Amino acid sequence: MNKQELFEKIAQNAQTEKKEVIKVMEAFEEVVIKALKRGEEVTLTGFGTWLAKFRSARGGVNPQNPTERIQVPAVTVPKFRAGKTLKDSLKEKKAVEEKEEVVTNEQPEG
Repeated sequence: MNKQELFEKIAQNAQTEKKEVIKVMEAFEEVVIKALKRGEEVTLTGFGTWLAKFRSARGGVNPQNPTERIQVPAVTVPKFRAGKTLKDSLKEKKAVEEKEEVVTNEQPEG
């Protein structure tokens, strides 16, 4: 699902105009980005947490020339940690799919 499809789904579920959803989501993105730049975490309880993680400089290997060693610079990267509600809902989906697979694989003998 891309950004536009997501906005359309949210607009349908919230029974609102797509342009209102776009406005809210752009504001959400801006708030999250500013918070991460300040080193803060942004948590939606049950859904997940966005955070900025510092990755130290390290040595690496040039993939185009494996004998060449390169220095990978230090960088701050965004990270998302899934919340319990999100994790549990995905586990439930997988359990339902596995149950359906077992039922469809069982064929009566005859």
